[in-house]
Amino acid sequence: MDFIPIVIALVLGAGAGVGGFYAYNKRNENGGKDKADELIRKAKHEASEIVLSAKKEASDTQSRAQKEENERRKEWKKNEDRLIERELTLDKKLDQIDKRSENLRKQETEIEELKDEIRGIRTKAQEKLEKIAGLTKADAKEKLMAMTEKDIREDLKGLIVKEQKAYNDHIDETAEAMLLTAMERMSSEVTADRTVTSLKLPDDDMKGRIIGKEGRNIQALQYATGVDVLVDDTPGMVVLSSFDPIRRQVARYALERLMKDGRINPSSIEDAVAKAEREIEKEVVRAGEDAAREVGVVGIPSEILHLLGELKFRTSYGQNVLLHSIEMAHIAGMIAEEIGADVRVAKTATLLHDMGKAVTHKIEGKHAEIGAELAKKYGMEDQVVHAIAAHHDDVEPTTPEAIIVKIVDAISAARPGARNVSAENFAERMKALENVATSFPGIDKAYAISAGREIRVIVEPKQIDDLSALKLARDIADKIEATMQYPGVIKVNVIRETRAIEYAK
Repeated sequence: MDFIPIVIALVLGAGAGVGGFYAYNKRNENGGKDKADELIRKAKHEASEIVLSAKKEASDTQSRAQKEENERRKEWKKNEDRLIERELTLDKKLDQIDKRSENLRKQETEIEELKDEIRGIRTKAQEKLEKIAGLTKADAKEKLMAMTEKDIREDLKGLIVKEQKAYNDHIDETAEAMLLTAMERMSSEVTADRTVTSLKLPDDDMKGRIIGKEGRNIQALQYATGVDVLVDDTPGMVVLSSFDPIRRQVARYALERLMKDGRINPSSIEDAVAKAEREIEKEVVRAGEDAAREVGVVGIPSEILHLLGELKFRTSYGQNVLLHSIEMAHIAGMIAEEIGADVRVAKTATLLHDMGKAVTHKIEGKHAEIGAELAKKYGMEDQVVHAIAAHHDDVEPTTPEAIIVKIVDAISAARPGARNVSAENFAERMKALENVATSFPGIDKAYAISAGREIRVIVEPKQIDDLSALKLARDIADKIEATMQYPGVIKVNVIRETRAIEYAK
């Protein structure tokens, strides 16, 4: 109940009383009794009206409060009923879940009992079968596996022979025509070359100038170039020895300049070496750019072009590596165009396939692996990186471009006459190749033919069957890869021949 109107009425009543008292005093002072009485009646009447108004307002306020309370009670009742209903629903669902869980437990128990019963039946049946067959389970399994293996072996043998025949009927002619076309269009000269590491002296006095007083000149030259300078080993010649072909070439240019000038001292040696280094640097950059331009490959990073240019001063078995790479790139482009492969990827990969040789004296590892890492480092695409890594079978080639690189490497580098190999080394390699083949059991004879590009192995037909012959060829190839060093690819040809001989008398 709101008491504020009542308080206001009381205050007003008190005010009216005070007014009346003031009027009464006034009446006494002025002698106006009637006037004071009139004022008092008016004040009482006003106070009465105010009190009635306050009571009415208080009653209305109380009614509104009661109504709001009733509404709130109704709302609470509804919420309470709804909660009770939800609780009942949840109790019912929990009861249902409990019943289902109980049913599932009963079913699991029944299933386990059925499984045990089935196991018992299988065990009894197995024991009865073993008793009837006279074999244990392990013996029967072994016999069945042997029979299955024999059947699969025969089927596999027939399938392999069939597939090989179908493959050979078509692929040989296609590959032969394609390679002949590419080689005919790229009829370059044999790229055999040798980096010059010795210089002829114009006279005997020049040897003394090169050595200098107390060997100061030759020491300064060796210190500036990092190359061993040998002047006494070969008469009339100066031999430059270094594992780094660039250093050796710098020393050669510098020494030629010094001998032409005739003034040889530590100061002139430093100037000559500095000029030679600048010349070699320009020549390296120019060689890399010219090679890329000649092949028609663009977008190669400058760091890779620099490594490519360094190959100009690198040889492999007497074959200039840069010329070999350029020749390969031309052939690869032709083959890629014929078979529908990516010509740009094939050319780029073949041009860069040997760039690892430019740093093999600095970084340990195989040049194919090093080249692939460098190509990846300088942002070459994955197809090019894979083709570089796979051109010597260190990685299995999985793209047509990688196989093309491998093929043209054999065409360019491994053909007879492309590389300088002494007769003695050649004979030793042929003998080692035959010895690898004859080290396996069941081999009758082995012959290295086609300049060491093929090994023909004749086996004993009673010891080696057709399927074993396939495995033997793979084993011989794996052993050759693991134990021998050779350029290109060696074909392992295992021959198994059965002859039936009878005499008519």
